[in-house]
Amino acid sequence: MEPELADEEALEEGEARAEILQIQIPEALAGERLDKALARCAPALSRTAIQRLLALQAVWQQAAAQSADATAWQAVRSDKEKVKAGQWFALHIPAPVPMALQAEEIPLAILYEDKDLLVVNKPAGMTVHPGAGPDGWRGTLVNALLFHCRDSLSGIGGVERPGIVHRLDKETSGLLVVAKNDGAHHHLSAQFAVHSSERQYLAIVKGVPEVTGTVVAPIGRHPKERQKMAVVANGRAAVTHFRRLESWGGCALLACRLETGRTHQIRVHLAHRGFPLLGDPLYSRPFTPPQRWPQAEREIVAAFARQALHAARLGFTHPKSGERLQFQVEPPEDFQQLLQALRTVS
Repeated sequence: MEPELADEEALEEGEARAEILQIQIPEALAGERLDKALARCAPALSRTAIQRLLALQAVWQQAAAQSADATAWQAVRSDKEKVKAGQWFALHIPAPVPMALQAEEIPLAILYEDKDLLVVNKPAGMTVHPGAGPDGWRGTLVNALLFHCRDSLSGIGGVERPGIVHRLDKETSGLLVVAKNDGAHHHLSAQFAVHSSERQYLAIVKGVPEVTGTVVAPIGRHPKERQKMAVVANGRAAVTHFRRLESWGGCALLACRLETGRTHQIRVHLAHRGFPLLGDPLYSRPFTPPQRWPQAEREIVAAFARQALHAARLGFTHPKSGERLQFQVEPPEDFQQLLQALRTVS
């Protein structure tokens, strides 16, 4: 017998219903902290989402390790407890609430679309999902998707992030996959969780690093500047591989491959290694081109006021057909102009 829903009010016929997700802890996760273990077992839910459910007392556990149909369930009171192999938990995922966001007719560069997903080339300057501020709920990729897809988007991301499987920073351009239904969302999220998807970025950095390298450093919220992320001892594991493609004038073009997908990961990792992204207002000081450079090139480089980062390649397995899909897009015009200016002064 399943535990009763946290919301005990009767639901009208056809009304959205809450979901109960049951999870049994595998042997490999025995001894892990509860929120971390549940996030590992449910890739479509972030650790933050798990912690919100715990705070709402929407996570239940069996009073004793029994079968999934046992009747003795109790709400979990702490997210710090360690799990045991064989334990059963039930996550009461609230029913989606009516969408507050407005659909907006914003052009999208769509590279691929079918009934399960679509792949878009996001321009720099577009926020992926709504955020704070008076204009934070307008002009986002989600607003554009609501217009384009109508009611065909996965609800797993919640009211503010329908269909969103992974993110790009506002000023980062490039490829994103969007899920149109929950099945596709679960499948794609699992690929990102186990690193079977492929994500490659182009980055222009200050300085010239070694030809190839890997940054393995945990990332978490900056202890003093809350709008920033940082390499911190208690952060989440993060791994970034890079390869130098070109170098000129004290700068370099890198191809970066992500194993993990932490907030600002490439920006934080490369700055931590001593090679911050050109134009990054958060993790780098302004770059002043040398006086010996031609005036036109100096102006182009000095005027580049966003992080020089582009999501160039994306690969994943289609959740229904099993086909391996690969996509590649060239950087936008401002990135190309920056590259050409740097190549000119080399």
